[in-house]
Amino acid sequence: MTDLYFFILTAINLFVLLFMCVLIHLSENLKPRQARGFQITFILIGCISILEMISVLVNDGPVWLRWLNILSNYLGFGLTPAVPVCLIYTLQSSDRISAGLKVAAVMEILYFLLLTVSIFTGGLVFAVDEANHYSRQNGFQIYMVMYYAGIAYLMFCSLEMARNFQNRGRELIYGLAGFLAAGTLVQILIPEIHITWLCVTLIAVLYFLYCNEMWNQLDGLTGLLSQKSYINRTLNLRPEDRMLIVLDLDDFKYVNDTYGHLAGDRCLKEIARCLKQAYSSYGNCYRIGGDEFCVLLQELEKEELCKEKLLWLMEKRRKVVSILPFVSYGSAELMENECIRDTKIRADQKMYEDKKEHKERKCR
Repeated sequence: MTDLYFFILTAINLFVLLFMCVLIHLSENLKPRQARGFQITFILIGCISILEMISVLVNDGPVWLRWLNILSNYLGFGLTPAVPVCLIYTLQSSDRISAGLKVAAVMEILYFLLLTVSIFTGGLVFAVDEANHYSRQNGFQIYMVMYYAGIAYLMFCSLEMARNFQNRGRELIYGLAGFLAAGTLVQILIPEIHITWLCVTLIAVLYFLYCNEMWNQLDGLTGLLSQKSYINRTLNLRPEDRMLIVLDLDDFKYVNDTYGHLAGDRCLKEIARCLKQAYSSYGNCYRIGGDEFCVLLQELEKEELCKEKLLWLMEKRRKVVSILPFVSYGSAELMENECIRDTKIRADQKMYEDKKEHKERKCR
């Protein structure tokens, strides 16, 4: 009865994984790296689920199937720590592989080699005796350390990614990591349940949904929240949204016309990075036009501090990127019973006054 329950769970698990692979293949929202990473993750989980099913089928079976019992457990235990590594690869935005991911990959390879050697020396993590009976060995803790270290690193990278999303949905990551750790712990304490890979599949699907939602909210060039995200937020403002800040680049057309659009794009990226560093701890930063940015600030008393930090960061970056434009700044406190359009008009008015002062100062 237990085996039937396990096979039904595995069949459901494999169906979900197959469905997700097809969904990712059809998706046009994901970048090639993201799609490739999720595909590899889901295929890997499916392979390990099948290996676990094989090990359950052949365990305590005919002795001539002992080799299959050993092979399925060897590959299952060996590949498991690679699942969080694949997810980490998927989450990283840069095309370059980070040093941390390289270290994680090397550790996985060394662990796999150790597991390979142990098969011929009596078994370190597991053993299959002459009667074809599987059992855990004293080195099972090595597998657990590798597995939980992978989860911990995945959580760290997820929190880094959430910071790029301006800490939106950060709490969800703690919930995902906790759920995965708890599901694995239950499997360790009660091996007959076989729920680990169903939990891992669920976590991978939730990660896909979380990342897809967050990536869809971002502006492709700057990494700030997009105009669409801004419009949706302003249609449903929250009590913590206290002030609207608008920023517009001075003479940005001159930069594009003189130095080219690639140089202009670099300027936009530099300013977005400064904006995020200055404001993201206290509000949400958006790119709402070609060279127009805004912030929904949540702590009014932090306005001057954030503004000073932004100007300082931009001045610092201007020593590296000499063509970095100056910004004109305007802000307006969100008033009760006032629509966001009127608030933006007030903020824009201050921003235009600031721009006028910049031009007058430049002409002197």
